[in-house]
Amino acid sequence: MKKPDKKLSRTGYFTISEVARILGVSPSTLRMWEKVELIAPQRSDGGYRLFTSDDVKRLQKIKFLKSAKQLNVGGVRHVLSQDGQDEHSAVAKSVFQSNVIGEKLRELRLRQRLKLKDVAERAGLSIGFLSLLERSQTNASIATLQKLAKLYDTTFLSFFGDSEPPSKVVRAAERKVLEAQPGTHIELLALGHTMMETQLWRIAPRASSGGAYNHEGEEFIYVLKGAFEIWLDEVGHYILTRGDSLYFPSTQAHRWVNPGKTETTLLWVNTPPTF
Repeated sequence: MKKPDKKLSRTGYFTISEVARILGVSPSTLRMWEKVELIAPQRSDGGYRLFTSDDVKRLQKIKFLKSAKQLNVGGVRHVLSQDGQDEHSAVAKSVFQSNVIGEKLRELRLRQRLKLKDVAERAGLSIGFLSLLERSQTNASIATLQKLAKLYDTTFLSFFGDSEPPSKVVRAAERKVLEAQPGTHIELLALGHTMMETQLWRIAPRASSGGAYNHEGEEFIYVLKGAFEIWLDEVGHYILTRGDSLYFPSTQAHRWVNPGKTETTLLWVNTPPTF
């Protein structure tokens, strides 16, 4: 049996065996909780389940509710929703948006009359992973989605459905929220067809892009809170903290990570809208 890539341990994610040891349950129990949609772990491009620290906290509460309180799945869901940890959680949003992304990817592939094998070869991904992605049974990193966007001649943002109607003013409560992968929360600060993609990013500790990606255009990043580490063409390497900014051509392959122990908040601008 192939062992998980050791590089995963440096991304801030836990494997299913690690989480099972932390909670004192079997991996099959975790898979069952995933099947009934109490948890939605991310998956690596190789198909391995990856759990964030927030996932582990949620699972600890699920274990307590099931073992100490003897609640069934419905009861657990009710308690989590009362705590604001279900319908309004990053997990729930991730499940919903993975459905949207999966449907969009399948639609694009069929429209171009491509087989899974064709896309896998061109994108450098496995057929099994792509199949899971199209069936909304896994999440993909931002780098992987950007790679697929280039292959289908579209943009990353297009995977989340049609653009919102234009509006000069976007109230905080009205922002469209995108969560392609656990730990990365993107809020659109401008709606409609604009010349700039203006976004507020919230990145969990150790969350990363999952690899390098590039596209047309230029980018501006301003750190509002926390720390942000980014590599450009694997040559330029920058660690930014609150108040720092970075401007670079989007054609440079860029990968990034939140290297800190607290959430990072960024103002991120792309122009023209090619992200």
